[in-house]
Amino acid sequence: MASVSDINCVILIGNLTRDAEMSYMPSGNAVVNFSLAINRSKKEGDQWVSEVNYFDVAYFGKPAEGVKPYLTKGKKVAVQGSLKQDRWEKDGQKFSKVRIVADTVRLMGGRDGSDGQSSGGYQNSFSQSPSGSAAQQNSYYSQPSSETFGGDGGAFTEDIPF
Repeated sequence: MASVSDINCVILIGNLTRDAEMSYMPSGNAVVNFSLAINRSKKEGDQWVSEVNYFDVAYFGKPAEGVKPYLTKGKKVAVQGSLKQDRWEKDGQKFSKVRIVADTVRLMGGRDGSDGQSSGGYQNSFSQSPSGSAAQQNSYYSQPSSETFGGDGGAFTEDIPF
């Protein structure tokens, strides 16, 4: 019988609630901390209600140092990582908090702090490889051409058999 491994993976897209803060661990490794607001609409009775959830994110290493200047309040980012529960005791009372430890942070455009315009479709991804070495990947988003989908972008030229 095959065993099932535990899975701890989270992907979030949201807006930064404040500018990111960078600090250094005793080992000299950089850590950038920021908070994301994730908006969600849900239906209660006959009305749609907006709900906001807030998540704290920690991002480590060279990629964190590189992306920190771009992590400003209001920016839309995508984060891929895992959940980590911190536990501590203070004055005999136990506390815990769940945060996201990011493996990848991708700038999604949106508000840039100066004129509220998008970043022109430019996306930047900063990631930490599993081996621990940092990798920065830049990519430009482009609209797929109509040839990608085998047509002129209008009506389908072929009958679909279903």
